[in-house]
Amino acid sequence: MPKPVAERASVSHSYSLNELMVCAAAREIGDGEVVFVGMRLPLIAFVVAKKTHAPRAIGLFENGVVRSTPAAELIYTMADPPNILGATQCLEMMDVMSLLQSGRVHLGFLGAAEVDRFGNLNSTQVAGAGGTIRLPGSGGACDIASLAQRFVVLMEHSRQRLPERVSYMTSPGNGDGSGWRKRIGLPRGGPAAVITTKAVLRFDEDGEALLAATHPGVSVDDVLANTGWKLRVPESCGVTAEPTTDELRAIREYDKDGFWTK
Repeated sequence: MPKPVAERASVSHSYSLNELMVCAAAREIGDGEVVFVGMRLPLIAFVVAKKTHAPRAIGLFENGVVRSTPAAELIYTMADPPNILGATQCLEMMDVMSLLQSGRVHLGFLGAAEVDRFGNLNSTQVAGAGGTIRLPGSGGACDIASLAQRFVVLMEHSRQRLPERVSYMTSPGNGDGSGWRKRIGLPRGGPAAVITTKAVLRFDEDGEALLAATHPGVSVDDVLANTGWKLRVPESCGVTAEPTTDELRAIREYDKDGFWTK
């Protein structure tokens, strides 16, 4: 399991918000875990984890690529040649998805247009000024949210993106609360964290989100004002640990021009 953030030494650096989010995401990856990596910030988080605290982690990509090492060069899509070169395996999509069904995937990273108080995700449709806006849909997100041992979401923090209830449930979190996943037949998993541009949310025994940590320089009041429900704030609420020297080095050696992280 990931090492608690509180145990990590941090140093004061100049870093971008995306770099902070990458580090927070990387710390969710435990050594030896099988992880659905995805693209954008989670891609860099996998690199950071591999180069710091989780050298034995295995990365999965929806197109069937399995990697025990990060691609030697920065990739922009999961089908880029550097992601194929040196891969442990290049399989069919069904093969990597079958690892979810058999319970062998520890963690999946997801994004969404909306995430609600119980960690349900919407990437299907939202209401816009001109009517309903159709979004790309699930892809493999519903499979990951349903069958991975846990999942983590990365997203912008705003009232529109964090409503009390999603307008459409594309991928299940904790449904309507404690016990919901078991009642509908999901054998495992659920949301472990939502890493936003302002904070880190986690989930209590009732399946509801709570404020685990604010990012450096962000107040609790700012987080609450930009959340679409009365977010719980426990006494243990802390501050996201700043990136360490090793974490920043791993990010900047890999994403040299800041394509994903600036």
